[in-house]
Amino acid sequence: MKIYPYKRLNRPVVLRVTSVSLKLADGTRDQLETTAYSTQQQTVALGIAGHTDWVSARVGLSATLPPGANAPDAAWSDLKVLAVLTDGETNVRTSAPLTRDAEDGRDWSGFLEVFRDDHMGRASLAVYAVGTVDEVRGRSIAETDRSWIVDTVSDEPVRGLQLDVQKASFKKSAREWLQAYADAPWIVDTSTRVPTVFVNTDVEGVMGLLDSNGSGVDTKVRDLLVAQMATDVWTAVFHGAIGDLEVEPGGGPVFPTDWQGEVLREMLPDVIPGVHVEEALRQVHRRRTGESGWVELQTRIHYAAVRRADASKALAYAIRSLEQMNRESET
Repeated sequence: MKIYPYKRLNRPVVLRVTSVSLKLADGTRDQLETTAYSTQQQTVALGIAGHTDWVSARVGLSATLPPGANAPDAAWSDLKVLAVLTDGETNVRTSAPLTRDAEDGRDWSGFLEVFRDDHMGRASLAVYAVGTVDEVRGRSIAETDRSWIVDTVSDEPVRGLQLDVQKASFKKSAREWLQAYADAPWIVDTSTRVPTVFVNTDVEGVMGLLDSNGSGVDTKVRDLLVAQMATDVWTAVFHGAIGDLEVEPGGGPVFPTDWQGEVLREMLPDVIPGVHVEEALRQVHRRRTGESGWVELQTRIHYAAVRRADASKALAYAIRSLEQMNRESET
């Protein structure tokens, strides 16, 4: 939790997306259905309409400030509410002011314009209430505690980690760097916009096992294989995210706004339990860049990855299946 040298609201701003429309190349607008955004996932999917010629998207927003925002004795004045869209990949930041719905009310609304050429994938949408405190303008009074995701590519408003899975012959691949891993069944590449899992088709039986959809032992072994792959993926993307953090002038780490931020928010509660994710990020960053504590943290990181991969469930299913086969063979 951050410490502020001035009074603030203790609760977060609640943000809702109320509408989404696309401006097409011919100047017309396509009002998207509510399936283009998910309140539960807090995600907007601008690819859902299937347009390839959209120029910009207008996202309707509604924000509710915490109680006390309009208190007569509030420590701030000149209250304003801003929606801010941040893209960590293209370094574009877009802001739009919201308007109070009713005098002395806590509900604010407005629109944010998202320009397609400014983004390549996912951007993070947050709302800030700002005001003048102790004669200092633009101080943050409250903000959303969890940003929405605006995905300019996806056709499904899903917040979770997106992966690109590709099959490749590591020995013969045009990607020469894969040749060094010719005996590995798969490799995770976290240097791309979307983390990519390369599955090695040279390893005999791997593709057949992954593609199996029967109901026998093969399926249980496949589930174990997928769980192991998922564990490797979560471990790799965590290390990729924590190793590429921006640092504030004071030395504190900044939460990424793309898939890296999603991974960290998902895994940090298991890596450093019992604290807010921002504090957990600071602790992990200190251990990674400091003199001690990073090696000891690897067990927690692996545990977090195992949980995300549901490895225990896959193992339990496989064991039960084998026990059943053994009982049947004895009768």
